[in-house]
Amino acid sequence: MTPSTRRTGTVTKRLMFCSGGAHPALAADIATHLGVSLTPRTAHTFANGETFVRFDKSVRGCDAFVFQSSTEPVNTWLLETLIMVDALKRASAKRVTVILPYYPYSRQDKKHRGREPISARLVADLFRTAGTDRIITVDLHTPQTQGFFDGPVDHLFAQPLLAEHIRATHPGAAITVVAPDSGRVRLAERWADLLGGRPIAFIQRRDSLHRQDPGATGIVGDVTGRLCVVVDDMIDTGATMAGASRLLIAHGASGVVATATHAVLSGDAATRLADCGVREVVVTDTVPIPPGKHFPQLTVLSIAELLAQAIHEVFEDGSITNLIG
Repeated sequence: MTPSTRRTGTVTKRLMFCSGGAHPALAADIATHLGVSLTPRTAHTFANGETFVRFDKSVRGCDAFVFQSSTEPVNTWLLETLIMVDALKRASAKRVTVILPYYPYSRQDKKHRGREPISARLVADLFRTAGTDRIITVDLHTPQTQGFFDGPVDHLFAQPLLAEHIRATHPGAAITVVAPDSGRVRLAERWADLLGGRPIAFIQRRDSLHRQDPGATGIVGDVTGRLCVVVDDMIDTGATMAGASRLLIAHGASGVVATATHAVLSGDAATRLADCGVREVVVTDTVPIPPGKHFPQLTVLSIAELLAQAIHEVFEDGSITNLIG
Protein backbone atom coordinates (compact mmCIF):
# COMPACT_ATOMS: atom_id res chain seq x y z
CA MET A 1 0.00 0.00 0.00
CA THR A 2 1.50 3.37 -1.04
CA PRO A 3 2.09 6.23 1.45
CA SER A 4 -0.95 8.00 -0.04
CA THR A 5 -3.40 5.20 0.88
CA ARG A 6 -4.46 3.64 4.17
CA ARG A 7 -7.00 0.89 4.85
CA THR A 8 -9.39 1.45 7.76
CA GLY A 9 -11.52 -1.67 8.20
CA THR A 10 -13.02 -2.25 4.76
CA VAL A 11 -12.44 1.34 3.59
CA THR A 12 -9.27 2.55 1.88
CA LYS A 13 -8.43 6.20 2.47
CA ARG A 14 -6.67 8.07 -0.34
CA LEU A 15 -4.46 11.13 0.16
CA MET A 16 -4.35 13.43 -2.83
CA PHE A 17 -1.98 16.39 -2.72
CA CYS A 18 -2.99 19.27 -4.96
CA SER A 19 -1.17 22.53 -5.56
CA GLY A 20 -1.92 25.91 -7.01
CA GLY A 21 0.53 27.75 -9.18
CA ALA A 22 1.96 30.23 -6.66
CA HIS A 23 4.88 28.23 -5.23
CA PRO A 24 5.64 25.10 -7.30
CA ALA A 25 9.08 24.57 -5.73
CA LEU A 26 7.72 24.27 -2.19
CA ALA A 27 4.81 22.11 -3.41
CA ALA A 28 7.29 19.69 -5.01
CA ASP A 29 9.37 19.54 -1.81
CA ILE A 30 6.29 18.78 0.30
CA ALA A 31 5.23 16.03 -2.12
CA THR A 32 8.72 14.51 -1.88
CA HIS A 33 8.57 14.46 1.93
CA LEU A 34 5.12 12.86 1.76
CA GLY A 35 6.20 10.30 -0.83
CA VAL A 36 3.32 11.20 -3.15
CA SER A 37 2.86 12.77 -6.58
CA LEU A 38 1.08 16.04 -7.18
CA THR A 39 -2.45 15.50 -8.47
CA PRO A 40 -2.42 16.45 -12.17
CA ARG A 41 -4.60 19.36 -13.17
CA THR A 42 -5.40 21.59 -16.10
CA ALA A 43 -5.31 25.31 -15.34
CA HIS A 44 -5.49 28.35 -17.56
CA THR A 45 -6.72 31.92 -17.68
CA PHE A 46 -9.41 33.01 -20.10
CA ALA A 47 -8.91 36.07 -22.27
CA ASN A 48 -10.92 38.21 -19.84
CA GLY A 49 -8.75 37.16 -16.85
CA GLU A 50 -11.03 34.47 -15.37
CA THR A 51 -9.31 31.44 -13.85
CA PHE A 52 -10.13 27.85 -14.81
CA VAL A 53 -8.98 24.72 -12.98
CA ARG A 54 -9.87 21.08 -13.66
CA PHE A 55 -8.35 18.04 -11.96
CA ASP A 56 -7.30 15.37 -14.45
CA LYS A 57 -7.74 12.42 -12.08
CA SER A 58 -10.71 11.16 -10.09
CA VAL A 59 -10.86 12.60 -6.57
CA ARG A 60 -14.06 10.87 -5.48
CA GLY A 61 -13.93 9.90 -1.80
CA CYS A 62 -10.36 11.13 -1.33
CA ASP A 63 -8.77 13.13 1.48
CA ALA A 64 -7.64 16.15 -0.56
CA PHE A 65 -4.95 18.58 0.56
CA VAL A 66 -4.75 21.85 -1.39
CA PHE A 67 -1.51 23.82 -1.10
CA GLN A 68 -1.20 27.47 -2.07
CA SER A 69 1.14 30.31 -1.10
CA SER A 70 -0.11 33.88 -0.79
CA THR A 71 2.42 35.65 -2.93
CA GLU A 72 2.02 38.42 -5.48
CA PRO A 73 -0.54 38.70 -7.09
CA VAL A 74 -2.32 37.66 -3.89
CA ASN A 75 -5.87 38.03 -5.21
CA THR A 76 -5.17 35.81 -8.22
CA TRP A 77 -3.80 32.96 -6.12
CA LEU A 78 -6.52 33.34 -3.48
CA LEU A 79 -9.25 32.98 -6.09
CA GLU A 80 -7.45 30.04 -7.73
CA THR A 81 -7.40 28.26 -4.36
CA LEU A 82 -11.12 28.82 -3.85
CA ILE A 83 -11.82 27.49 -7.35
CA MET A 84 -9.72 24.38 -6.64
CA VAL A 85 -11.66 23.73 -3.45
CA ASP A 86 -14.96 24.13 -5.28
CA ALA A 87 -13.82 21.74 -8.03
CA LEU A 88 -12.80 19.11 -5.48
CA LYS A 89 -16.06 19.32 -3.52
CA ARG A 90 -18.15 19.12 -6.70
CA ALA A 91 -16.09 16.07 -7.73
CA SER A 92 -17.04 14.36 -4.43
CA ALA A 93 -13.80 14.65 -2.48
CA LYS A 94 -14.59 13.40 1.03
CA ARG A 95 -12.57 16.07 2.88
CA VAL A 96 -10.67 19.15 1.70
CA THR A 97 -7.85 20.63 3.76
CA VAL A 98 -6.28 23.88 2.55
CA ILE A 99 -2.63 24.52 3.39
CA LEU A 100 -1.89 28.25 3.51
CA PRO A 101 1.63 28.66 4.92
CA TYR A 102 1.13 32.42 4.72
CA TYR A 103 -2.51 33.30 5.41
CA PRO A 104 -3.72 35.98 2.97
CA TYR A 105 -4.94 39.29 4.39
CA SER A 106 -3.71 38.23 7.84
CA ARG A 107 -2.79 41.80 8.84
CA GLN A 108 -6.38 42.98 8.35
CA ASP A 109 -7.62 41.11 11.42
CA LYS A 110 -9.41 43.93 13.23
CA LYS A 111 -10.88 47.38 12.73
CA HIS A 112 -8.46 50.16 13.63
CA ARG A 113 -10.94 52.89 12.68
CA GLY A 114 -14.53 53.15 11.53
CA ARG A 115 -15.69 51.96 8.10
CA GLU A 116 -12.83 49.43 7.74
CA PRO A 117 -13.18 45.75 6.79
CA ILE A 118 -11.96 42.72 8.72
CA SER A 119 -10.55 41.06 5.63
CA ALA A 120 -8.95 38.12 7.45
CA ARG A 121 -12.45 37.08 8.57
CA LEU A 122 -13.78 37.54 5.04
CA VAL A 123 -11.10 35.19 3.69
CA ALA A 124 -12.06 32.56 6.28
CA ASP A 125 -15.71 32.89 5.25
CA LEU A 126 -14.79 32.47 1.59
CA PHE A 127 -12.91 29.25 2.28
CA ARG A 128 -15.76 27.87 4.37
CA THR A 129 -18.31 28.74 1.68
CA ALA A 130 -16.19 27.11 -1.02
CA GLY A 131 -16.24 23.85 0.96
CA THR A 132 -13.00 23.83 2.96
CA ASP A 133 -13.16 21.45 5.91
CA ARG A 134 -9.84 22.32 7.56
CA ILE A 135 -7.02 24.88 7.29
CA ILE A 136 -3.32 24.42 7.99
CA THR A 137 -1.28 27.60 8.30
CA VAL A 138 2.01 28.85 9.75
CA ASP A 139 2.67 31.73 12.15
CA LEU A 140 -0.47 33.82 11.84
CA HIS A 141 -0.06 37.55 12.31
CA THR A 142 -2.28 37.18 15.38
CA PRO A 143 -3.37 33.78 16.77
CA GLN A 144 -6.95 35.02 17.18
CA THR A 145 -7.39 34.68 13.41
CA GLN A 146 -7.93 30.95 14.00
CA GLY A 147 -11.33 31.81 15.43
CA PHE A 148 -12.49 33.35 12.15
CA PHE A 149 -12.79 29.93 10.48
CA ASP A 150 -15.75 27.77 11.50
CA GLY A 151 -13.80 24.52 11.55
CA PRO A 152 -10.42 23.07 12.58
CA VAL A 153 -7.37 25.30 12.08
CA ASP A 154 -3.92 23.84 12.64
CA HIS A 155 -1.65 26.77 13.49
CA LEU A 156 1.94 25.60 13.02
CA PHE A 157 5.00 27.39 14.35
CA ALA A 158 8.21 27.93 12.42
CA GLN A 159 10.06 29.59 15.31
CA PRO A 160 11.69 26.31 16.49
CA LEU A 161 13.17 25.83 13.01
CA LEU A 162 14.48 29.41 12.93
CA ALA A 163 15.75 29.24 16.52
CA GLU A 164 17.69 26.04 15.81
CA HIS A 165 19.50 27.87 13.01
CA ILE A 166 20.39 30.74 15.37
CA ARG A 167 21.69 28.32 18.02
CA ALA A 168 23.78 26.43 15.45
CA THR A 169 25.33 29.50 13.81
CA HIS A 170 25.96 31.53 16.97
CA PRO A 171 26.97 29.07 19.71
CA GLY A 172 28.01 30.75 22.93
CA ALA A 173 26.97 34.22 21.77
CA ALA A 174 25.54 36.70 24.27
CA ILE A 175 22.12 37.04 22.67
CA THR A 176 19.33 39.48 23.39
CA VAL A 177 16.00 38.86 21.67
CA VAL A 178 14.50 42.13 20.41
CA ALA A 179 10.87 42.87 19.59
CA PRO A 180 10.56 45.62 16.94
CA ASP A 181 7.61 47.07 18.85
CA SER A 182 5.64 46.46 22.03
CA GLY A 183 3.11 44.33 20.14
CA ARG A 184 5.75 41.68 19.48
CA VAL A 185 6.93 41.31 23.09
CA ARG A 186 5.08 38.02 23.57
CA LEU A 187 6.72 36.68 20.41
CA ALA A 188 10.10 37.78 21.78
CA GLU A 189 9.35 35.97 25.05
CA ARG A 190 8.66 32.76 23.12
CA TRP A 191 11.90 33.20 21.22
CA ALA A 192 13.80 33.83 24.45
CA ASP A 193 12.59 30.47 25.76
CA LEU A 194 13.51 28.68 22.52
CA LEU A 195 17.04 30.11 22.76
CA GLY A 196 17.50 28.93 26.35
CA GLY A 197 16.18 31.75 28.49
CA ARG A 198 17.78 34.77 26.83
CA PRO A 199 16.98 38.34 27.92
CA ILE A 200 14.63 40.41 25.80
CA ALA A 201 14.44 44.04 24.74
CA PHE A 202 11.93 45.96 22.70
CA ILE A 203 11.81 49.12 20.66
CA GLN A 204 9.42 51.39 22.50
CA ARG A 205 8.68 53.90 19.78
CA ARG A 206 8.37 52.79 16.15
CA ASP A 207 9.04 56.32 14.96
CA SER A 208 12.61 55.91 16.23
CA LEU A 209 13.16 53.34 13.46
CA HIS A 210 12.73 55.96 10.75
CA ARG A 211 14.59 58.96 12.14
CA GLN A 212 17.69 60.33 10.48
CA ASP A 213 19.43 60.11 13.86
CA PRO A 214 19.62 56.35 14.63
CA GLY A 215 20.92 57.12 18.10
CA ALA A 216 17.55 58.48 19.19
CA THR A 217 16.17 56.88 22.32
CA GLY A 218 13.53 54.20 22.06
CA ILE A 219 15.03 50.88 23.25
CA VAL A 220 13.94 49.21 26.49
CA GLY A 221 16.46 46.58 27.59
CA ASP A 222 20.21 45.94 27.45
CA VAL A 223 21.65 45.56 23.94
CA THR A 224 25.18 46.96 24.36
CA GLY A 225 27.84 44.46 23.35
CA ARG A 226 25.25 41.78 22.61
CA LEU A 227 24.11 39.94 19.49
CA CYS A 228 20.58 41.20 18.93
CA VAL A 229 18.08 38.84 17.30
CA VAL A 230 15.16 40.91 16.01
CA VAL A 231 12.03 38.78 15.65
CA ASP A 232 8.79 39.27 13.73
CA ASP A 233 6.24 37.16 11.86
CA MET A 234 6.90 38.76 8.46
CA ILE A 235 9.17 41.13 6.58
CA ASP A 236 7.27 43.14 3.99
CA THR A 237 8.96 46.40 2.96
CA GLY A 238 11.91 45.75 5.26
CA ALA A 239 11.68 49.23 6.77
CA THR A 240 11.04 47.98 10.30
CA MET A 241 13.90 45.47 10.29
CA ALA A 242 16.32 47.88 8.63
CA GLY A 243 15.45 50.66 11.07
CA ALA A 244 15.78 48.29 14.03
CA SER A 245 19.21 47.16 12.84
CA ARG A 246 20.52 50.70 12.53
CA LEU A 247 19.08 51.69 15.91
CA LEU A 248 20.53 48.67 17.71
CA ILE A 249 23.96 49.12 16.15
CA ALA A 250 23.90 52.79 17.18
CA HIS A 251 23.17 51.64 20.74
CA GLY A 252 26.23 49.40 20.81
CA ALA A 253 24.94 46.00 19.69
CA SER A 254 27.80 43.72 18.60
CA GLY A 255 25.70 42.53 15.68
CA VAL A 256 22.12 42.16 14.49
CA VAL A 257 20.34 39.11 13.10
CA ALA A 258 16.83 39.66 11.74
CA THR A 259 14.45 36.74 11.56
CA ALA A 260 10.87 36.23 10.43
CA THR A 261 8.76 33.40 9.05
CA HIS A 262 7.31 35.12 5.99
CA ALA A 263 9.66 36.93 3.59
CA VAL A 264 7.20 39.00 1.57
CA LEU A 265 9.98 41.44 0.55
CA SER A 266 7.86 43.98 -1.31
CA GLY A 267 9.38 46.72 -3.43
CA ASP A 268 12.94 47.68 -2.47
CA ALA A 269 12.99 45.51 0.67
CA ALA A 270 15.98 43.45 -0.45
CA THR A 271 18.12 46.53 -1.10
CA ARG A 272 16.96 48.15 2.13
CA LEU A 273 17.95 45.10 4.19
CA ALA A 274 21.23 44.55 2.39
CA ASP A 275 22.36 48.12 3.17
CA CYS A 276 21.25 48.47 6.82
CA GLY A 277 24.21 46.75 8.52
CA VAL A 278 22.36 43.56 9.50
CA ARG A 279 24.60 40.50 9.81
CA GLU A 280 22.00 37.95 8.63
CA VAL A 281 18.32 37.83 7.69
CA VAL A 282 16.84 34.38 8.41
CA VAL A 283 13.45 33.49 6.91
CA THR A 284 11.52 30.47 5.65
CA ASP A 285 10.18 29.71 2.18
CA THR A 286 6.46 30.06 3.01
CA VAL A 287 6.35 32.46 0.06
CA PRO A 288 8.62 32.17 -3.00
CA ILE A 289 11.60 34.51 -3.09
CA PRO A 290 12.64 35.20 -6.69
CA PRO A 291 16.37 35.45 -7.51
CA GLY A 292 16.12 39.22 -7.90
CA LYS A 293 15.16 39.58 -4.24
CA HIS A 294 18.06 37.55 -2.85
CA PHE A 295 20.91 39.42 -1.18
CA PRO A 296 24.15 38.29 0.51
CA GLN A 297 22.83 38.30 4.10
CA LEU A 298 19.69 36.30 3.27
CA THR A 299 19.27 32.74 4.60
CA VAL A 300 16.16 30.79 3.57
CA LEU A 301 15.10 27.70 5.53
CA SER A 302 12.68 25.13 4.11
CA ILE A 303 9.28 24.72 5.72
CA ALA A 304 8.46 21.65 3.59
CA GLU A 305 9.14 18.99 6.22
CA LEU A 306 7.00 20.76 8.84
CA LEU A 307 4.06 21.02 6.44
CA ALA A 308 4.48 17.42 5.27
CA GLN A 309 4.44 16.20 8.87
CA ALA A 310 1.22 18.11 9.54
CA ILE A 311 -0.43 16.73 6.39
CA HIS A 312 0.61 13.20 7.32
CA GLU A 313 -0.80 13.49 10.85
CA VAL A 314 -4.09 14.97 9.63
CA PHE A 315 -4.45 12.19 7.06
CA GLU A 316 -3.68 9.52 9.67
CA ASP A 317 -6.00 11.15 12.23
CA GLY A 318 -2.93 11.59 14.42
CA SER A 319 -1.72 14.38 16.68
CA ILE A 320 0.07 17.54 15.64
CA THR A 321 0.53 18.85 19.17
CA ASN A 322 4.33 18.71 18.83
CA LEU A 323 4.07 20.91 15.70
CA ILE A 324 1.92 23.63 17.23
CA GLY A 325 3.42 23.88 20.73
